[in-house]
Amino acid sequence: MTTWSTTERIDLGEVCLDGDLTLAEHARGVVLFAHGSGSSRHSPRNQAVARALQRRGFATLLADLLAPEEDNGQRRFDIGLLADRLIGMIDWLRAQPASAGLPLGLFGASTGAAAALVAAAARPDVVRTVVSRGGRPDLAGPALIDVRVPTLLIVGERDGAVLELNEEARNTMRVHAELRIIPGATHLFEEPGALEAVAEEAGEWFSTFLGQATPRPDSRHPALRHLAETRRWG
Repeated sequence: MTTWSTTERIDLGEVCLDGDLTLAEHARGVVLFAHGSGSSRHSPRNQAVARALQRRGFATLLADLLAPEEDNGQRRFDIGLLADRLIGMIDWLRAQPASAGLPLGLFGASTGAAAALVAAAARPDVVRTVVSRGGRPDLAGPALIDVRVPTLLIVGERDGAVLELNEEARNTMRVHAELRIIPGATHLFEEPGALEAVAEEAGEWFSTFLGQATPRPDSRHPALRHLAETRRWG
């Protein structure tokens, strides 16, 4: 499958943030990543999951949620601010010709998962599903019960405290929510095969709840044809 990647400057009004957008010629959907505290769009774990999703035919956007001058301890845990930034990026994706017509899902890690759940509750007509990796759904607060889309919670078996919080969240949510435990994995899924298992679980979930039929070659969106002609393929 032919793909190409660009680094975009995403104007959210109060701030401009960088995002790495990877598009597929016949994308099945687009997944927006929300990284955890102290991380960025360069997170090697999120990048690995993104590559796995791209191989399945999904477009991806990995974006910074904080500008460099904002990246401090206080703002890293400001779930309301992070969710607002994520909502702005959702709206940005819907305004881009190449991604406007694609079904959209969110992938959140750690505190980014809480922001993703808040954003999903705020944009129920746009966001179709959420996947959380080692997330803190409890930090979504009251928005947790307002989520209206299928949600997958992925947690490491040896991440005891976070596992308990995710079990509580699953039991609290009013939608189809599943908890998948990766055997032997800790919070960062650094054990051999752990991150690959996360990518497999996420890929299957997005394929079920986000994937759409691949269009015929002659039905490609005009914006994609234009991008193909004007941007370097990767």
